[in-house]
Amino acid sequence: MRRQSSVGIPRALSYYTFYPMWREFFKVLGLKVIVSLPTNRKILDDGIRETVNDACIPIKVFHGHVLNLAGRVDYIFIPRLVSADGKSTFCPKFLGLPDMVRHAGMPLPQLIDIRFNCGRFPAGGILQFFFGVAFTMGIKNPITIFQAAIRAVLKDHQYRRLMQMGLTPLKALAMLDQNLASKDGLVERDNPEEKNKMAIALLGYPYAVFDPYISADIYEKLVKLGVSVITFEQIPPKIMRQFSRVLPQNFFWYYSNRVCWAGLYLLRAKNKVDGIIHLTAFGCGPDAMVDKTLELEAKRAGLPFLSLSIDEHTGEGGVQTRLEAFIDMLQARKSKIKVAGY
Repeated sequence: MRRQSSVGIPRALSYYTFYPMWREFFKVLGLKVIVSLPTNRKILDDGIRETVNDACIPIKVFHGHVLNLAGRVDYIFIPRLVSADGKSTFCPKFLGLPDMVRHAGMPLPQLIDIRFNCGRFPAGGILQFFFGVAFTMGIKNPITIFQAAIRAVLKDHQYRRLMQMGLTPLKALAMLDQNLASKDGLVERDNPEEKNKMAIALLGYPYAVFDPYISADIYEKLVKLGVSVITFEQIPPKIMRQFSRVLPQNFFWYYSNRVCWAGLYLLRAKNKVDGIIHLTAFGCGPDAMVDKTLELEAKRAGLPFLSLSIDEHTGEGGVQTRLEAFIDMLQARKSKIKVAGY
């Protein structure tokens, strides 16, 4: 009996955006999908050792996840992500990621690094991408590949709908695994109890915000502090695209635009949020511009803004203290506004 081939997917970077689609495609093709372990100290240390010094922490972590898969799989899936909307590109390090990994000197199996360059996702270019991935692994049957691609895109739609309903990527993934059998974790925004909570926009790239280790579990910390948390994944793309016309010039980068558009929408939507937290990775060039833009827009809108920078030295205690101070300030501000009768 022929052994089932396995493909490894690093639990970092594009994992939080595209993993359900990647996994469905490989599963329909009959491949075994293996994901690296959740980020931990060893994975981070391994990534730091294998990566160039000036890389941001998400890139360092990614290398650690690749090393975690090495020796356990036949292929490691690292697509060369160029564009998902035909307009903006991914960060330059995304574009060069397969080369960075390949030349880091790690002992690796074959990398699948097909170029991902689509029009408005998931339209033009997606089939070409999936056929290229399948051909790389020696799968040639066009009907099988086409069926796998369709199933993958449908799974991606499911995943995005769940996030727009208020689920985090990790909870949406768990729900997909249960075949939508439970609604646990959904944020019912119309629930009176939810409406009475303080609302904070937690903006940042998903691979920073939703990796509990490198973000010091900031999302769950806010939830435990009694805050209703809104991220850009919960905002329909149609609404966000409307705000692409607000700035004189949009950013060149896919995630940067989404963070900025979400921020603009929430700052202009009346009583939508009480404050904004921008989680940024130290040393990230695109983020430096996004951070300043959000800060200026928040100042213009008269809403409190907190910028939190993370790197490999970030401690949970420091993050907790800053969050508590920010929420205390928001509560004091809210009480003052209420007393003044605004």
